[in-house]
Amino acid sequence: MFSIEHDFDATVVTLVDEGAGPLQEDVSVQAFEDVIRVEQYDPRTDRVSVITLSLAQARDLAAALDLPEGVYSLRKT
Repeated sequence: MFSIEHDFDATVVTLVDEGAGPLQEDVSVQAFEDVIRVEQYDPRTDRVSVITLSLAQARDLAAALDLPEGVYSLRKT
């Protein structure tokens, strides 16, 4: 399950882990004008882990999800 919210300066997608356990904490993906920020609470450390991706890195990640193993470089068309 997931939700989508449009805030003033970002679009926020929250991914909720469902189904048979063990389940992971919710993941929040915040899409800003210039970066993508991914957050997830870590109960072992009682902290939120944050990863910030450039838009190019996010584009490459999206493309990589549909490709077989290998090394690739995307070109602008």
